[in-house]
Amino acid sequence: MAESTALALYIAISCLAFVASKIIVSCLLYRRWTRKRSSIQDTLSGGKFVLFRSASTHSLSSRLFIQKTMKLSNKDIIGSGGHGTVYKLTINDTTAFAVKRLNKGNSDANRGFERELDAMGDIKHRNIVMLHGYYASPAFNFLVYELMPNGSLDALLHGSWGKAKPLDWPTRHRVAVGAARGLSYLHHDCIPHIIHRDIKSSNILLDHNMEARVSDFGLAALLEPNQSHVSTIVAGTFGYLAPEYFDTGRATTKGDVYSFGVVLLELLTGKRPSDESFIEEGTKLVTWVKGIIEVNKEQHAIDRALEWYPIEEVKRVFDIAEKCLESDPSERPTMAEVHKMLEQVSTSDRHPDCS
Repeated sequence: MAESTALALYIAISCLAFVASKIIVSCLLYRRWTRKRSSIQDTLSGGKFVLFRSASTHSLSSRLFIQKTMKLSNKDIIGSGGHGTVYKLTINDTTAFAVKRLNKGNSDANRGFERELDAMGDIKHRNIVMLHGYYASPAFNFLVYELMPNGSLDALLHGSWGKAKPLDWPTRHRVAVGAARGLSYLHHDCIPHIIHRDIKSSNILLDHNMEARVSDFGLAALLEPNQSHVSTIVAGTFGYLAPEYFDTGRATTKGDVYSFGVVLLELLTGKRPSDESFIEEGTKLVTWVKGIIEVNKEQHAIDRALEWYPIEEVKRVFDIAEKCLESDPSERPTMAEVHKMLEQVSTSDRHPDCS
């Protein structure tokens, strides 16, 4: 009798636990659904504006976003690229966003818009630029992102501000770690996994703490669990693309690793892959640095704007970059491994004796 009572109690508890888990999952799914459905129909232009509710947007109306966005002009432009023009959208004295507008004149722009929505809709990560909402209409699409006050790594390394106030070594290292962490998340922790396909310094943005944020998912490809690659038309940015991509047309996570290796070389050398000196000499950043590493003279490649640096740490980062740039993709580390290696390169703000 006691055994049957215990069995009945066990079954009852199991059933209750099962029902409770289903209720919790249902609540979470409903919250996600309501967040994605918080939209307003713009009857003036026949478009739909979807605003994801977050700490940054909870007190703002979708109508206000639409009104402000429709008034954006050339004076509000803060960037442009192959996938659209980026504007600064100022809501009030304390709130601003970045808006990327994509004209719907060609199918590539439409696919880029859809890819960004698919890739970004549910991502919340400290090293990924957050998507706050989007607007879709017959004439154009736009995406609303959090605004990165310190711009792009490209501008900070190569622009006028970067020349006047170069990034110091601890900041460069922190940017490398943050970008690697963001990419590792896309490759290994996102479901589905995401291949960015356009990793470059202009797509790594810096927040108010100089924390790196990976941006611009217009070329992103989504990987299902049983996939190792995605076959695509070759796209991306010259100087950053892995060599095998031109031969196979297959986008892989190891292609992103190669592109990240080029970004590491930018951080180390202060040179773009398309630097004029490389074009004049008939070479490129990767082969130039590899030649210097072979003769163990990395210090000759280091950005002259760096007033001091710990040479052993710099050499370790050169070594990590070289691993990322292996010609055989199977020999390259994963982004999770790259992130771990970079984190193990300790750095400090004190001036070393060996710079």
